Amino acid sequence: MPTFKRSDPPVVCVRCVMDTTDSAIQFDECGVCDHCTSYDSKIAPVWKSGEGHKDQLSKLSQVIRLSGRGRDFDCIIGMSGGIDSSYLLYAAKELMGLRPLVFHVDAGWNSQIAVNNIERLVDGLGVDLFTEVIDWEEMKDLQRAFFRSGVSHIDTPQDHAFFATMYKFATRHGIKHILTGANYSTECIRNPLEWMYYQSDSRQIRDIHKQFGERPLKNYPLTSILWHKVWLPHVRGIRVERPLNLMPYVKEDARQFLVDRFGWQPYPQKHFESRFTRFYESYWLPVRFGYDVRKVQFSSLILTGQMTREQALEELRNPPYDEATIGQEIEFVANKLDVSVDELMSYMRLPKKTFRDYRNQQQIYNIGARVMRAFGMELGGKR
Repeated sequence: MPTFKRSDPPVVCVRCVMDTTDSAIQFDECGVCDHCTSYDSKIAPVWKSGEGHKDQLSKLSQVIRLSGRGRDFDCIIGMSGGIDSSYLLYAAKELMGLRPLVFHVDAGWNSQIAVNNIERLVDGLGVDLFTEVIDWEEMKDLQRAFFRSGVSHIDTPQDHAFFATMYKFATRHGIKHILTGANYSTECIRNPLEWMYYQSDSRQIRDIHKQFGERPLKNYPLTSILWHKVWLPHVRGIRVERPLNLMPYVKEDARQFLVDRFGWQPYPQKHFESRFTRFYESYWLPVRFGYDVRKVQFSSLILTGQMTREQALEELRNPPYDEATIGQEIEFVANKLDVSVDELMSYMRLPKKTFRDYRNQQQIYNIGARVMRAFGMELGGKR
């Protein structure tokens, strides 16, 4: 099987650990990358490490509670069992005084740890859980299609199903507020676009499926950028809120709190609550494309003072996957997708493609991003 290889060392930012495996990266005269300078100029001055936002958080809590009067719950929280969504559920219930409905999408790849974590939080906080199960035959076919397309972003079918299903549930039940665990504390640097293309681009999903899929998508949930960025918030009044940005949120402190309070179980790496995402981020991306998402994750923690650059560089000296168990992971993924291990590994040798090789809506995303930043609605760094 392919193994993690080191070639000529890339040029690395002197402040974080982002490097020239991001082909669009730029450095200033001091060797600091534009991920860092974007954080300094756009995010840090407004976010302020979550401090000073008590009035905003209180106002948001009040608005959400008022919108839920007469209902069994006043907002929904998409929960994967990961640290961000788990801590958000606690904060929403006990710090914000909300009545959230926990919304979980089962796309067929839950780890047992994720299932246990969700149950512990739901039981411990006394909230209700709603689980939507995605049509596995269609999901499986769409994931195989993405493998055969040669692109890097093969996790798109799973991610798209998550938020498309949640948006449709909110629309159907008249829920005005969706809470997400997205945050600047651990995600102030975004994955480069060539590593992970926009998961909400339904035009690309349809095109890849048309070329490489084998069965029609009848039940798979599809959304569109215009529907959830324009129609839902500005016509239907359905808002996506990120409360973790309005409070101090430190990853290690949150992890320990969840362990002590709920018996929550940590994961080896961010996003590893999904077995497929674990394979995708630890093996597919770094081995086939040379994209190591730990650089993005560690760099975010460096900029927010939760990790030193030296610690990150030391971690990056190790391969991103567990060499003792990767063979079992590959076999598990192949069996789930109903392909042989040889066929799965043959996808690793396909010509490398990008989102640009298929129909896409990148122009719409670019226009929307410029408009949102012009009005101060988006603080995120470069992508």
